[in-house]
Amino acid sequence: MAREIERKFLVKGESWKALAHKQTHLAQAYLNDIQQAGSKSSVRIRIEGDKANINIKSLEIGMSRDEYEYGIDVDDAQKMINTLAVGPAIEKIRYLINHENYLWEVDYFLGENEGLIVAEVELVSEAEQPILPPWVGKEVTEYARYYNISLSQSPFSQWSQNEQQF
Repeated sequence: MAREIERKFLVKGESWKALAHKQTHLAQAYLNDIQQAGSKSSVRIRIEGDKANINIKSLEIGMSRDEYEYGIDVDDAQKMINTLAVGPAIEKIRYLINHENYLWEVDYFLGENEGLIVAEVELVSEAEQPILPPWVGKEVTEYARYYNISLSQSPFSQWSQNEQQF
């Protein structure tokens, strides 16, 4: 079984952009409604550049959760996003930044989630304490609203100004 361990942070400023060594456009959508009683997982289709995958994650909020990911045909992925998705697709540009021996993924959201920028870092164990880059702000690992599946059902543009200033 695969276990994903990651922390999520809001991003402040724009100094991080100059540090990125790669950027990729992502489009992703979910095939199930997590608000349905008894939901234990999210099922996501993602197109990342010229590759696509199907991803299944356990519905746990926090640093660790089960994750399974398998490559699929890009045309099949696009058709699933267009015809099977529950809610709108999420679009974002993912920037990759190396900082103090960790790879940081900075997601610059587009469309309904424009204005939101979230950084994630994957860890080997929950005990790890990476040195945080200066452009990293408040940690939001424990806040479900910042998870992509939540953003697909309650986009950032629909949040109140208070919620957006968190």
